[in-house]
Amino acid sequence: MNVTVIGASGFVGRHLCTALRARGDRVSVGSLRDPAAAARACEGVDAVVNLAGEPVAQRWTPAVKARIRASRVDAGAAFIDALGALARPPSGYVSASAVGYYGSSETATFDESSGPGEDFLAGVCVAWEATADRASALGMRVAKIRTGLALGTDGGALAALLPLFKLGAGGIVASGRQWYSWIAIDDLVGIYLHAIDGTSGVLNGAAPNAVRNAEFTRALGAALHRPALLPAPAFGVRLLLGEAALIATEGQRVVSARTLATGYAFRYETIDATFAALLGARTGKQKPTP
Repeated sequence: MNVTVIGASGFVGRHLCTALRARGDRVSVGSLRDPAAAARACEGVDAVVNLAGEPVAQRWTPAVKARIRASRVDAGAAFIDALGALARPPSGYVSASAVGYYGSSETATFDESSGPGEDFLAGVCVAWEATADRASALGMRVAKIRTGLALGTDGGALAALLPLFKLGAGGIVASGRQWYSWIAIDDLVGIYLHAIDGTSGVLNGAAPNAVRNAEFTRALGAALHRPALLPAPAFGVRLLLGEAALIATEGQRVVSARTLATGYAFRYETIDATFAALLGARTGKQKPTP
């Protein structure tokens, strides 16, 4: 297949491009800093994957919130408009989204049929997905991947946590009861490949067994053979991150019901096996690809 990846330099993009090339696909890349140029890279390809977006793991000043939204919604709309000018637009459009779509809850369980939340991230995700849906008017098959906490040692949240936990300075965040809907990077890439190859609609990118923050903390400490006893109180996280603290102090329990129903089989289903594989422990399972 011929596939264009927008946002290929990011954590997920790097892994996805590696996987595509490993199976023999032709890969081109683009950036939404220039939507028209990015669209030209998509002329006649089988699928385009749009991973572009301002990082959300930073303090949300008004300017940052504007960039988070604009990079996903405004830039995405300009990109789709440019795709519409092509003589041969892509056959498929695969867009990133996030489990932040569902809002937060300590008691609810969300699947792909669940409605959106009401906070800032949920609003961004709703608009992000609506922008992606515009590609269907151009005759493209559209898939949207609502991604959980993607785990890998070379990017994302885990890479940021590892130095702290290796020093024995990790611990639960806030109450420790908030749900973390996580996914190994290999499985997230696998779901993107599943969508590229023909699956459409909403697919949750979250492993079958979400865990609370306290269990996530215990499992990471155990995999590193380090204590994880230093808590991060909620007020401290809010002082550091402001409104963005909800990423760490709140969460949602997400199941990938439709992803499984469309035939995707997860390689990593438990947090212990995932950390063991990622961090090199002997589990008898293959270590995720770098």
